[in-house]
Amino acid sequence: MQIAMGSDHRGLELKKRLATSLQAAGHNVVDWGADVTTSVDYPDYASAVAQAVARGDAERGILVCGTGIGMAIAANKVAGVRATIVANEEQAELCRRHNNVNVLCLGEKQAADGLAERLVARWLETPFDGGRHADRVGKITALEGCTPKSCS
Repeated sequence: MQIAMGSDHRGLELKKRLATSLQAAGHNVVDWGADVTTSVDYPDYASAVAQAVARGDAERGILVCGTGIGMAIAANKVAGVRATIVANEEQAELCRRHNNVNVLCLGEKQAADGLAERLVARWLETPFDGGRHADRVGKITALEGCTPKSCS
């Protein structure tokens, strides 16, 4: 699978670790940065990864920062992207089954005890269920580009 990855300075070490394990598992990883430990702006990297996924240059994206929250907010601004943070393996599975999440956002604190690797593995192996969930994802997609007046 083609996976776009990005991080800010606070997620750099986890991103590197995940990229290594993903490549070892046979995935093609494209790293959109950052590659420095000095302070950088996470929306720049969220945008690059989200756009790669939206264009179809990558099947999925993984973003890492201190908490994953900022990355998810920024990535969700790109049409065609459904990004979320997850805290456990059940959420990693359900975000795929029910929401067809294509960008996973993680926080550096999830690096302990192999949790991040387990979350990524569950997320990557889980298919989208479709059916009634496809209808709901369609409604989410319809919200893209809404303004307070256009989607009331």
